[in-house]
Amino acid sequence: MPYNTDNRIVMTLDAGGTNFVFSAARSGEEIIEPVGLPAKAETLEESLQTIIRGFEQVKLLLPEPPVAISFAFPGPADYPNGIIGDLKNLPAYRGGVALGPMLEYHFGIPVFINNDGDLFVYGEAMAGLLPAINAELEYAGNPKRYRNLFGITLGTGFGGGLVVDGKLFIGDNSAGAEIWAMRSKLHPLAYAEEGVAIRAVRRVYADFCGISFEEAPEPRDICRIAKGEIVGNAEAAKEAWRQLAENAGDALANAVTLLDALVVVGGGLSGAHELILPHLVAEMNNPLSNIKGEPLCRTELTAFNLEDVTQKALFLKGLMKTIPIPGTSLNISYDPLQRTGIGVSRLGTSRAVSIGAYAFALSKLDGV
Repeated sequence: MPYNTDNRIVMTLDAGGTNFVFSAARSGEEIIEPVGLPAKAETLEESLQTIIRGFEQVKLLLPEPPVAISFAFPGPADYPNGIIGDLKNLPAYRGGVALGPMLEYHFGIPVFINNDGDLFVYGEAMAGLLPAINAELEYAGNPKRYRNLFGITLGTGFGGGLVVDGKLFIGDNSAGAEIWAMRSKLHPLAYAEEGVAIRAVRRVYADFCGISFEEAPEPRDICRIAKGEIVGNAEAAKEAWRQLAENAGDALANAVTLLDALVVVGGGLSGAHELILPHLVAEMNNPLSNIKGEPLCRTELTAFNLEDVTQKALFLKGLMKTIPIPGTSLNISYDPLQRTGIGVSRLGTSRAVSIGAYAFALSKLDGV
């Protein structure tokens, strides 16, 4: 049964460093008013009791018993076994906390935990960018279909997730698709995340303007400054987004070389996609060179900005042609344009994570 017509109820949690927000979904839709409780991150016992209390309150609001609990929780973690590792933003969780088994014991139902990047891309693979692009390819009369989706989230961090042929790729250590840990192009001794997260946008703006980091506006205002909507240093604002895009594009070029997948972009900073995607895609297509200095394509794939009308039209059309089959009188269709597309979340990040959590729980319950 497709997730959007499935009547089973799954309880969910949005786990932040400040607040825990509990809810429940049926057929991929939220069915109650969310319950918010403070995270109490400094004390483990209080934090765990808060999680139990939140799910108990949700359960009392449901028309029938839930079949599972499914939610995103920060890593590092052993997600398949529900064990949380040493978290930065929740310092009480140190040395390994068996959160999933605790909840399974208390509620008597299966518990599934992933990180938000994983659930974001799973939701987009089930109901967002991936099916939308495949539908547009079909409408355009192009037989090409995509089965794999890589997702990144741009915000306080630089998250990632990968779905391969309908299945979420976790990795052998629950550490698959952690793009944040790649090397930063513009700061080679730093992680890629240092050039892509919110703090990077503010830092570049501040440096360019000769002000302190604390004086720099928030990214939403730096976006408005770059667009000329409010007063500020427009040149500095555009440079801040350009540098973010260059760092992210370099990391994505490395990722798609290994993964050969469509890419979906989410997170709070994706609202500035008009300022990000042109530079990001240009960086992905920027050639490298051999030892003689001769330019060579960066990857075997050409990257297209799916939010650009012209680029999207070429992406959907491809370069289809007919070629002969040697030794016969027959022909075969051939598209020599190997390509990937980079597009913004079709669901919105929060909804994608919610759908991902719900659909993942059902897939595990059904053994899919």
